[in-house]
Amino acid sequence: MILEYIRYRISENRAAEFEAAYARAAGPLGRSPVCHDFELSRCVEEPDHYILRIRWESLDKHLKDFRSSEEFRAFFTEIRPYVDAIEEMRHYTPTEVAGIGAGTPQPPTLYEWAGGGEAFDRLFSRFYEIVATDELLAPMFAGMSADHPHHVALWVGEVFGGPAEYTAHHGGYEAMLAHHIGKAITPRQRRRWVELLTDAADDVGLPADPEFRAAFMSYLEWGTRIALENSRPDATPVPRAPVPRWGWGVAPPYQP
Repeated sequence: MILEYIRYRISENRAAEFEAAYARAAGPLGRSPVCHDFELSRCVEEPDHYILRIRWESLDKHLKDFRSSEEFRAFFTEIRPYVDAIEEMRHYTPTEVAGIGAGTPQPPTLYEWAGGGEAFDRLFSRFYEIVATDELLAPMFAGMSADHPHHVALWVGEVFGGPAEYTAHHGGYEAMLAHHIGKAITPRQRRRWVELLTDAADDVGLPADPEFRAAFMSYLEWGTRIALENSRPDATPVPRAPVPRWGWGVAPPYQP
């Protein structure tokens, strides 16, 4: 990875046409397979100063592949009138000094998007109401304690980015693992568990946007398949592990 910085000095009377030219040049530049991203910035203190930053696959990819390409020719056609305004053009290699500041906006966690602890309590209260009348799953939970729905809500809430209350007060991963050891869950029971929890999510009004439900269903599939494996008589599960933390994956939450 290599960074190219090009510093321009553009007079005020040419600024609008300069930015328009780069807006057009952005098309062929963005189509280049060796260009990762780019950004044109204007100085606040000295508005006649501009800096173009381009992140290239490598120095050779830029100097050889890009500059011999159709994309370069189209790009250069647009910016040619401003070549005489370049004051510096350099390539830089990033160092290991990097980070993300606390002021960078972050998407809400799945826990926050769902509605927090109260939403997960409603979800699992409703879920175990449904389970109690289901002939396939009811026998599995016949002896569960009255606070079991709340404990599961704490677990899933922690997985989805909420407070680590299950770890702090109920034993974390090891305790959840112990609930599945030797249970001999069948594939039909696993699928039914997912189906009924999905119904419960609809019943209690959990967010129905595709991004949340994709992440929600992803965890249900992953978690129930892990539970299925760990419940087999010959299972040798990892005895200690952190509580998994589930995120949005490739689809971030939609926020208009």
